Amino acid sequence: MNLKRIGTIISREYFIRVKKKSFIFITLLTPLFFLLIMLVPSLIMLSGGGEDEVRKVVVLDNTTMLSQYFHNEEKIEYQLFDNQTTIDELKEQMDELEAFAIVNIMPIEGSLDVKVESFSKEALSVEIKTKVESIIEDAIEDIKLKSYNIENLDQIIENINTNVSIRTYTIAEDGTEKSESVELYMVLSYLLSFLIYMFVLLFGSMILRSVIEEKSSRVVEVIISSVKSFELMMGKIIGVALVALTQFFIWIAFTLILFFTAQSIIGVNLLSDPSSIEMVSTIGAGVQMEDTLTGDTSSVDKLSSEIQAALNDEDSFVSSIVQQIKDINFVYIILCFIFYFIFGYLLYASLFAAIGSAVDNEADTQQLQIPVTIPLILGLFIMLHTFQYPDSGLSFWASIIPFTSPMVMMARVPFGTVPGWELALSMVLMVITFVGIAYISGKIYKVGILSYGKKASFKDLYKWIKYKN
Repeated sequence: MNLKRIGTIISREYFIRVKKKSFIFITLLTPLFFLLIMLVPSLIMLSGGGEDEVRKVVVLDNTTMLSQYFHNEEKIEYQLFDNQTTIDELKEQMDELEAFAIVNIMPIEGSLDVKVESFSKEALSVEIKTKVESIIEDAIEDIKLKSYNIENLDQIIENINTNVSIRTYTIAEDGTEKSESVELYMVLSYLLSFLIYMFVLLFGSMILRSVIEEKSSRVVEVIISSVKSFELMMGKIIGVALVALTQFFIWIAFTLILFFTAQSIIGVNLLSDPSSIEMVSTIGAGVQMEDTLTGDTSSVDKLSSEIQAALNDEDSFVSSIVQQIKDINFVYIILCFIFYFIFGYLLYASLFAAIGSAVDNEADTQQLQIPVTIPLILGLFIMLHTFQYPDSGLSFWASIIPFTSPMVMMARVPFGTVPGWELALSMVLMVITFVGIAYISGKIYKVGILSYGKKASFKDLYKWIKYKN
């Protein structure tokens, strides 16, 4: 293996790609896209985004007990009718009443249960539906509580309502305590793992297409006369890896520059501005609504209570978050990310290169790609489990197995709970597996790159691996 020739191929693959207009365009545009993702939702919340039109909701209260609980709001106006009016009459008068929706509260059944139905010419918004449901639920609960005839009930309820927020600390071997934020680690682990998945899939596919293009245009026949097939494959893989790293670091730098520039121009400090604290509360409520739809609200209830407790002490909340960010070992995390990104990419890029050499066009790659993409997707799904349970058995084994370890191990690393021997074992297995896969892919590449006219099968790939020259 001639390192000088590999270096020449790496240089060629690198500069061909970085000089393309599409590379420059995507590299510059992606940070702007990330900036919009970060800032636009915040600006919408801070500006009180939404429709300014007031919606009229007609409420037919057949219980005759709930009307007193409906009060006009900023964007919802309630018009109340009792059981002297029928729902059919209100439907006929819908245009005359200028009603956006009609809510029919049916008579109360046993155990004070009530059924509600709505009628509207347009789809009922989630906001109106949620608010009406909340009003009726609170009203029924209030009526049920009053039926017990307990004196000073309101005062008792107010006294027993309690918010509990757990501040987490970890105790180091030297006995020092450090404040931790599980939510912060979860966000960080998710972002890092997903970035590895995205980059490996994106640039691995780039290798596949590049090999197919050179093979179909017969350019590879000229190149292969000057260099060995394995040198060509490795040069191409490493060259694209350098392109990926270049693009990644430019994205990080540009995103940070654009974010802080936009923040200084807009004049909004998302950590200290009072309206941003209100935004955090709004986000918490939105997340709670989303998880309620899935039927699992236990973790969200805890998160909501923590947010509310933090909002009661704004200075403590801000200083705590800033301190927790400062305590994160970013050097350790970034070094782990670079290792797993590089070797995860090299592992899968070798497989993609072998697949590209075995076909004449991209349409023929679907069947051969399935065994390669399944571990990637499986690693992504296990990652979703890992950033909630970083020390589970599934998380451990998936972070050791090389085909899933790039995503899963990076979901564990931010928590700081990975023992040194586990990380070392995972890295060693990753390197050994890459060397083995590169050797096997090189044998497939050597035969496949000069094979034309026949769609290769798994049986053919096995024969090429056993082929001796």
